[in-house]
Amino acid sequence: MPQTDFDLDQLAAYLHLTPPQVEKLAGRGTIPGRKVSGKWKFSKADVHIWLESRIGLSDDAELAKVEDVLQRQVRIVEEEITISDLLRVETIKVPLRSKSPKKIVGEICELATVAGVLWDPEKMTEAVLARESLHSTALDNGVAMLHPRRPMPGILAEGFLALGRSYQGIPFGGSRGILTDVFFLIGSTDDRSHLRTLARLSRIISNSNVLAEIRETEDPEKILASIRDREEDF
Repeated sequence: MPQTDFDLDQLAAYLHLTPPQVEKLAGRGTIPGRKVSGKWKFSKADVHIWLESRIGLSDDAELAKVEDVLQRQVRIVEEEITISDLLRVETIKVPLRSKSPKKIVGEICELATVAGVLWDPEKMTEAVLARESLHSTALDNGVAMLHPRRPMPGILAEGFLALGRSYQGIPFGGSRGILTDVFFLIGSTDDRSHLRTLARLSRIISNSNVLAEIRETEDPEKILASIRDREEDF
């Protein structure tokens, strides 16, 4: 059975912190954890959700540090996560026609299915909506980064990204009533690649020029080129 918890030393190594630093953060409630027989235990699922929330709130400098930490966790040779490779012209759709959160998610999942990278759009739609019910992935810049709570490799042909933009923003759970009009769907095969993708994507969409290009053109090739140009600056 796969291990579902970190102990204090394991989480410290995972985050590249010292055990006392992790213990202090856990004691403050900053990192989600619990004590079992006087020893700290940390759910891997809860830690991943915590990391996701921190990524969404970070600026570019902090996101670069997160990427570095996640990259150092890789113990085998892996290719660099590249957004412009995960995203294809075939998985970009402008405009999205749907006007409700549920239908928006379904439309993007169907787009990924037609492109041949997702095999079960209904299952992915259900999982994404369940994740959104826990905590919205909508950001204050009008972007949502849709994904299931945990990777679902069994329904993916490969790791991928899909992107859709609606003409008008819709209420999607963002703070202060901010509407969401740009939707990324992240399809990852494992937790590590998911977090690395999320950190890299967050850096890209923090750039106002990239978002302007996404919002001003209906040409998928121009959108992809803008993302590629931004990524080359990293």
